[in-house]
Parts: sequence; structure tokens; C-alpha cells
Amino acid sequence: MGKIAFVFSGQGAQAPGMGKDLYASSSAAKSVSDKLDAIRKGTLEMCFSGSAEDLKKTENTQPCMYLTESAAAAALKEAGIKPDAVAGFSLGEIAALSEAGIVSLEDGFRIVTERGRLMQKEADSHPAVMSAVLKLSDEKVEEIASLFHQVYPVNYNSPGQVVVSAAADSIAEFEAKVKEEGGRAMRLNVAGGFHSPFMHEAATAFAEELENYKFSTPLLPIYSNVTGQRYEGDPKPLLAKQIESPVRWTTIVRNMIADGIDTFIEVGPGTTLTGLIKRIDSSVRTFNVSDAESIKKITTEVSNG
Repeated sequence: MGKIAFVFSGQGAQAPGMGKDLYASSSAAKSVSDKLDAIRKGTLEMCFSGSAEDLKKTENTQPCMYLTESAAAAALKEAGIKPDAVAGFSLGEIAALSEAGIVSLEDGFRIVTERGRLMQKEADSHPAVMSAVLKLSDEKVEEIASLFHQVYPVNYNSPGQVVVSAAADSIAEFEAKVKEEGGRAMRLNVAGGFHSPFMHEAATAFAEELENYKFSTPLLPIYSNVTGQRYEGDPKPLLAKQIESPVRWTTIVRNMIADGIDTFIEVGPGTTLTGLIKRIDSSVRTFNVSDAESIKKITTEVSNG
């Protein structure tokens, strides 16, 4: 068998009730969840009982997702499944940092909570939306975006899928042009124009916030959203830049596969990343873990792999 990667998803994967089953079934997941909830009271309640609308708010999404993903990773390791490398999509990169030992579990939570607050503030100041463009090449999406005011390709998710951040007054015409060119556009369940110039002030403030934390040498390979390559040296500049820069997910996955990863486990709610990974390379194995049943399935299949 080759190597296993844990991958942590970003905004849009959140869902009411997330993490509740693992909290009830895994002592490791419960321990992690309680520890983080003590830092930001009410986070667990938001995960378990918050509405979809509440969870969509960036200041809530990010700490809730981090808690759920970290708890799921703990449950996996409790079951004997450990990663050889990690990566995260957008906010998921903070959970990956903790998993790689670059920051502590608790500091990662504090960092992602402040990240969410800063990005929410920026989203409120600069209203924007995100839309996933399907069935067109990266280059075609870039070409169409260049025709419009404040439309930026920001997430290179997989071949034939690029997400844009756009000003609210430009998105309808952009999406109409996409349709005219044979593509399809789908609005995303997020509250801001992330990974774009709309987030510049948040990125600057986040860079200052990161100076308050200690960062260690990674214990596992971890891949940067900004470059698509392994992190090397001080991670803080790339982490700050990530907020206003495109996510190179296709590049990350291809580089992980080139480095020997053949099994990807999406840790936390949803199946967004496993779907993208299969489109990037259908030869690899993908799993997602969000409850006790999925842990049992992964344990059996990976052990027999």
C-alpha cells in the first residue's frame, strides 16, 4: 500500500449537526471537542444545533469547521489510521497545520477563529459572492473573468472547475457569459469574496495576528494553498497571503500523488474534496469521515488495502 493523506475541507462543507455522532461515539473526538469549546464557548452547540444560516457566517463557519475536522482526525487516529501527509482547502489548511504539528491544537483554533472574524469583517465591508464555473478550461475562465470588473478566478479545484470571487454587481453578467461560452455557473454557500483582492485588509491584519503564535517544524509533509508545494521555512507569510490568493488545489493533489500518496481521507463534514480529487486523478482511493460508521468502513478498507 502507498501513503495516506488527511485532507481538510473549507467553507461550504459545513452542515447542521456536524460532528455530533463522532462526539457521542469517540472518546478522542469528545476530548478534542470539549477542549476547543472551552476556548470559544458555544462552538459545540453551534455545530450540533446551529442553523444552516448561522453556520454560513464566516465568523462561525471557521471555528466550527476546525473543531469538527480536528475531532474527526482524532477519532481516525484513535482507530489506528494515521496520515503520511496533510493538506487543507482554505480554512482547512489551519487544521492541517495543527495535524502536522506546526501549531498546537489550541493555537490553531485561536488562529482560525481570528481568521474567521477578520474575513467576516472584510466581507461585510466589501460585499462579494463566489461562483463555481464548470465545463470550461482554467484559461477560458480567466479570459471571461478579465472582461468584467472585479471578477477574479480564485480556486483551481479540478480540471473543468474554477471558482471565482466577484463583486455582486458583476456576477450576473459574468455567469451569463459563462453560459454563452458553454459552461455552467453555480453560486457557493459562502458569505464573501474569498481568496481575492476583496480580502486584502484581512490578509494584512492576519499577518500581524500570526506574529503572536509559535510555529514549529512540521512533523509531516504539508502543502501550501498558495504555491501547491510543500511548506518550507516560516509558514506565516504564505498563511497570510492565502486569504487573498487563489487556492491551487489541483496542483496540491497532483504533487501529493507524485510524492506517493494513493489514499486520501477527507476529514470532517461533506465530500467536496473527495469529489475533486477523483476528478483530478481517478486512480487514487478516496474516503470521507464524518461519523462512526465511516470510521469503521475506512478502518476495514484501509487495513485490507
